Amino acid sequence: MKVYTKQGDNGLTSLIGGERVFKTDLRVEAYGTVDELTAFTALLADKLASDEVFTPYVEQLRGIESQLMVVAALLAVGEGGEGKVALLKSEAASSLEQYIDAMQERLPAITKFTIPGGDVRLSLCHVCRTVCRRAERAALRAHHEYEVSSEALVYLNRLSDYFYLLGRTVTDLTQCEEILWIP
Repeated sequence: MKVYTKQGDNGLTSLIGGERVFKTDLRVEAYGTVDELTAFTALLADKLASDEVFTPYVEQLRGIESQLMVVAALLAVGEGGEGKVALLKSEAASSLEQYIDAMQERLPAITKFTIPGGDVRLSLCHVCRTVCRRAERAALRAHHEYEVSSEALVYLNRLSDYFYLLGRTVTDLTQCEEILWIP
């Protein structure tokens, strides 16, 4: 089977269920941004994998990659595609909350915004955080026009918080200076 089909040469693509839409459709934008986030999440996991201290976080990130595939699929459902995609379990967001709480417990409290930088792995956490926020905004725009899984929206919201806390954790574990924004 060839990778190219020539079906998209005129700017259309198929959603799950067979509905043909323009590649500029809000749902395509949303699942495309989640796809981008999945790739950055994999890159972050790959960068962290070189140091054993990050093993639990690499395992979390690999699970997150899988959950993001489910989120992308949910965003790609069109007419006739209902019921053809596994739903995101509500426990997915709960797991993120547990990871967030565990990281937050071991970090010192701060009262200022943090600025990315100081270590490539930390900066990648913030790239993931910002792409996640963009994916969430795209999913919300799609939600205003189409039915989008509320579990997917909650998951994306929690996930950006996860990446923020992971960045602070990376800062702590690498003993990198945490850069606080002081205007």
